Amino acid sequence: MVSIKIQKSLEGTVVLAACDKELLGKTFEEGELHIHVNEGYYGGEIILLEQLEEKLKNCHIANLVGERVVGKAKELGYIEDAHIIKIQGTPHAQYFSL
Repeated sequence: MVSIKIQKSLEGTVVLAACDKELLGKTFEEGELHIHVNEGYYGGEIILLEQLEEKLKNCHIANLVGERVVGKAKELGYIEDAHIIKIQGTPHAQYFSL
């Protein structure tokens, strides 16, 4: 299961925050890297992993956390290995569509 939240700016930019559901509320730190999978930012609708493709198609920016979410985005061609960082072993990637 995947937790997502979609936000739209006044200019129409669509931002998708998506994470593996079990990561909600957790914090990961490694050296200078730090990410808090904040429920207010990543929490919202719970979807199946297979539904993530449709959400990625309709966003301009995506913040992605977790093995399944980042792996699916990679499988679909939205991100590459070079753009994935791991914080305490947890993958994190960002996608921007210009």
